[in-house]
Amino acid sequence: MRSNPGPNTHVAIACGGTGGHLFPGLAVGRELGARGAQVTLLISPKEVDQAAVRGLTGLQVATLPAVGLQGRNYGAFLLGFARAWQSARRQFLNRAIFQRPPDAILGMGGFTAAPPMLAGRQLGAATFLHESNTIPGRANRLMASWTREAFTGFEETVARLGHTRVTCTGTPVRENISLLRPHRDSRSAKVCLDLDPDKPVLLITGGSQGARGLNQWVCAALPGLATAAPDLQFIHLSGTPDLATVAAAHHPLGRRSMVRPFLQEMHLALAAADAVISRAGASSLAELAALQIPSILIPLPTAQDNHQFHNADALARCGAAVLLSQSNPDPERLQSEVLTLLRNTALRTSMQRALVEIDRPEAASLIAQSILEHLRQPFTQAVRRTTVSRALPSAHRWIPFKEAA
Repeated sequence: MRSNPGPNTHVAIACGGTGGHLFPGLAVGRELGARGAQVTLLISPKEVDQAAVRGLTGLQVATLPAVGLQGRNYGAFLLGFARAWQSARRQFLNRAIFQRPPDAILGMGGFTAAPPMLAGRQLGAATFLHESNTIPGRANRLMASWTREAFTGFEETVARLGHTRVTCTGTPVRENISLLRPHRDSRSAKVCLDLDPDKPVLLITGGSQGARGLNQWVCAALPGLATAAPDLQFIHLSGTPDLATVAAAHHPLGRRSMVRPFLQEMHLALAAADAVISRAGASSLAELAALQIPSILIPLPTAQDNHQFHNADALARCGAAVLLSQSNPDPERLQSEVLTLLRNTALRTSMQRALVEIDRPEAASLIAQSILEHLRQPFTQAVRRTTVSRALPSAHRWIPFKEAA
């Protein structure tokens, strides 16, 4: 049952940096907006973020400086963190940008989320975070101790966050994919992509930035696959750097192959796919589970804390996916696994049943409900009222959301 929190409830969602952070954050934002809250998405200047919110309606968007810790660049990281914190605080207090500072901040992971969470907390906002991976990232491990509640995508992550209030909600998926859950029309999706609706489709995707190792492995296996499965069609999302090389490998197949650097209509590609070769980002895995698509997962070997391997392993252990290691790129093995996945009906059915068990359609709803229930608690309102009064000059004070006229 949905309850309206009042039109003055403001929740900011820090979800910038990657599609794996942004799309789940956007899903939660939609759910909060449907429940009557004012929602602001806090994103980075990166093109992947800016492109995703173009034409977005119903939600406010604010851009904050990106923050990332690469290797040992601690000095640059700390300087960037301070600038992002100052920018977040300044925007939160700017009445020309925000009608009121946030009552709650939800961080979707990554160091980009940390500065606005800290700035919001100093202004009395309740802070929450979501960890989509099986192995929590460094930023979430640090922030978990000062959040009201943490949410996870995997059950096994609950014990790894070291927080007394952790709820496994699953990872929200973007709205246009969630809408396909009741009925995935593969034939119509293939027609929309100018593919033959009566022939199978293999989708290869390395995420928004592409994946060189994965692309090279697939291209090496491509001639054997094309010969062994003459009806098989390909959608290969290569990323921009490898586009020319991947396109050249697919060129002899003609219309059987659709090669793009990326695809805005990702929901169509997933809807059309009979099988997928993919990296193992948590958001991508949640989308595969939502649409029950059998997959071969090749984790990014350089991912922080090897979290993609652990994500893929969680699915492979319950029979929901096939896990291959990029450290041993065997084209014949990849070809064999693809053909088995396409032809073994019993295996496909078993995988799809396992994916149904993993899928959490209510993820965005559970997160939104928990945040709004917390904001309705009298203790939260009292803390908010006191902190806000101290943070602002008297001329700029406002009435907390529960007391607004």
